[in-house]
Amino acid sequence: MEPLASKIRPKSLKEFVGQEHLVGEGKPLNIAIAQKHLFSFVLWGPPGSGKTTLAKIYAKSLDAKLYELSAVSAGKADIKAIIGDKIGDQPKVLFLDEIHRFNKAQQDFLLPYVESGELTLIGATTENPSFEVISPLLSRCRVFVLNELSLEEMAKIIKQTGFKLDKKATDWLCAMANGDARQAILMLESTKELYGAITVETLKDTLQAKFLRYDKKGEEHYNTISAFIKSMRASQADAALYYLARMIDAGEDPKFIARRMVIFASEDVGLAHPTALVVANDVFRAVEIIGLPECAINLAHGVAYLCGCKKDRSANDAYFKAMEDVKAYGNLPVPLKLRNAETKLMEELEYGKGYEKYAKDDFLPEKLKGKKYLSPKK
Repeated sequence: MEPLASKIRPKSLKEFVGQEHLVGEGKPLNIAIAQKHLFSFVLWGPPGSGKTTLAKIYAKSLDAKLYELSAVSAGKADIKAIIGDKIGDQPKVLFLDEIHRFNKAQQDFLLPYVESGELTLIGATTENPSFEVISPLLSRCRVFVLNELSLEEMAKIIKQTGFKLDKKATDWLCAMANGDARQAILMLESTKELYGAITVETLKDTLQAKFLRYDKKGEEHYNTISAFIKSMRASQADAALYYLARMIDAGEDPKFIARRMVIFASEDVGLAHPTALVVANDVFRAVEIIGLPECAINLAHGVAYLCGCKKDRSANDAYFKAMEDVKAYGNLPVPLKLRNAETKLMEELEYGKGYEKYAKDDFLPEKLKGKKYLSPKK
């Protein structure tokens, strides 16, 4: 039986919910679909945010033959079969889910077909493509970043299912699904099959009835890495090591775990223990060199160390406060004394005048003078 998520999948942008920065009027994917632009791109965003749906809508707009592969199970033979498929002048569009799972050799094999235009590639990933998609391939693709669906957008999608549920159940489901439309639809479908009526109570019962599983692109993947990070943040080494072991046992990519540890070292440990970043980077390097199963010991060493560090998010928080002002005020004029006087005219305009290396006066733009992002140490 066809899953409900597939049955109600939007066939056009008019039916699509979310990602207005990409599909709204005058936005890049809207224009590409309307004008039938043929080019390769990567969709980077959280699960259930619309990557597969956008790929299908795009291919349909081009009247292209769409081939769907998952990089987890696909290989060179699958690419060869697509290249060898005789379909005349119809464009071939390859939708490669979890593109970051293709190893370097597989990506190298795919590259010339994308370069020549024999294949138009749409890659989908929940991971930053710049980490594991080779530069030559990535340089031939545009990267579109998808956002997690808002609560309002989730509510719209739930309404499209046709199931009857009150506002309380809708709100609970939206919060539980955490921006993942596919998960919300699956929960609705399962609850309807198990209990008939859809209420907060039956939704909770359905959630509890789900057996423990670990799918590297599914809900348990995100739940477990979240628990892992939060355990390190709370300095609970035993819990963090448990979730580490659970991920390794399930076949998680150890580089994915190590990468999160590098981020954690700056985001959560930060200025309290700056050498944490050095240790986390060394753990990542060890994982690359050693590989499984032995690199699990390197990961455990790093986890225990990061858990034991004091935590300080001030640098992380200060950066995002500064970003709020960048978004609010745009490119405010840089004070003249901080500008380089590279020409005679610039000197006459007093570029660089009055600059002192270790001055105490405020270097922020005029509109932001006196603003404090990073709290002074007590």
